[in-house]
Amino acid sequence: MPGPSFVRREILPERAPPVFASGPVLWLRENLFSTWFNTTLTLLSLGFVWYVFGHTLPWIVQSSWTANSLTECRQQIAASHGPGTSGACWAVIRERYLQLIFGFYPSRLYWRPILAFVLTLAALCPILFTGLPRRLLWLSATAPFFVPWLLWGGSLWGLVAVALGFFLGYVAFRLVTPLVGELGGAIAAGLLPVLWWLFGAGPAAGLMQSILPLGIETVTSRAFGGFMLSITIGIVAITCSLPIGILLALGRQSDLFIVKTICVGFIEFIRGVPLITLLFVASLLLNYFLPPGTDFDIILRVVIMVTLFASAYMAEVIRGGLAALPKGQYEAADALGLDYWKAQRLIIMPQVLKISIPGIVSTFIGVFKDTTLVSIIGLLDPLGFSNAIRADTAWNGIVWELYGFIAAVFFMFCFAMSRYSMYLERKLATEHR
Repeated sequence: MPGPSFVRREILPERAPPVFASGPVLWLRENLFSTWFNTTLTLLSLGFVWYVFGHTLPWIVQSSWTANSLTECRQQIAASHGPGTSGACWAVIRERYLQLIFGFYPSRLYWRPILAFVLTLAALCPILFTGLPRRLLWLSATAPFFVPWLLWGGSLWGLVAVALGFFLGYVAFRLVTPLVGELGGAIAAGLLPVLWWLFGAGPAAGLMQSILPLGIETVTSRAFGGFMLSITIGIVAITCSLPIGILLALGRQSDLFIVKTICVGFIEFIRGVPLITLLFVASLLLNYFLPPGTDFDIILRVVIMVTLFASAYMAEVIRGGLAALPKGQYEAADALGLDYWKAQRLIIMPQVLKISIPGIVSTFIGVFKDTTLVSIIGLLDPLGFSNAIRADTAWNGIVWELYGFIAAVFFMFCFAMSRYSMYLERKLATEHR
């Protein structure tokens, strides 16, 4: 008879790993309870979280949504949850949320800022996400003209006149560059549109409006407020500060003495002055340097100052990326025979922007939060409206509900920007592929 077989002839079925060697239990052991010190910190943290939520959640849940004043709100909470019970008065948000969002914008025209916001998001999508059809970039190119027109209204010919300025700049660049080089072409492309907007756009738009009236109802800047004002200033400043910051960073490293001196002086001056001072200059002092009778829109002045402020900080972020790039990349661009601008566009700047993503997004988040400072110069952003609401006798004394709502909305926008930054870093990571 054959001897016993020591070789297994069938495959055993797979079994689940031990509970303590996989899954959530393993994660807890490795991250929260790996040592006695980590275990102590974990238990203390859980106790603190329990204490905070134990006192916060009842205040949030035991609330009133239907009251018309703070006194009535407290009476409803006492009637529902017992005398002496404290709770949130969310009724103020229910009653004033439109004011916190749109400010004094006419209610019959709410569709315009809503459409402008949707159009802005649609225009940003092809830039932020490369998987979308590239033909949508036409929407990104036209949205900067239609969004201001939707918000402020007025003649459609004004929009056409502004767009014509960019076309004139493009034509000037194409015509002047073969004659005097790219630097001369860039100067002509920047100077001609400015001259057109200062002296030609207004009369041309007025003439066309008198011949063929086209437009929508005008809304003054003083009607802007709430989150609509903060988002408008934030998006314009964020969008414009990046290209201006790139040019300032390149100018700071230029070999041209005049260009370098101007860029260094601008960056150091702006970074050495608080944003509050620049806003006061935009609100009060700027009119003294303008010709009498000049109507310079207050929001446009604020947008310009916030953009310049953000551009100076953005320039330093980009300069850090330029300094971190290995010298071999510049030498490789020279070896390929690329001129300065092609090297920057194809080799240098893509790598610099990738390196600088955390700093760029941090600057964007800071700029968006700094838009609340405009309340100091009389523009009613969400914080400004919260003060106006608390001055009402019906809501005098309410604090946490308003600030909590404003903080939640700002957190939503800032958190979305930070998550996109992380997504972009993972997408562009090539070191470990």
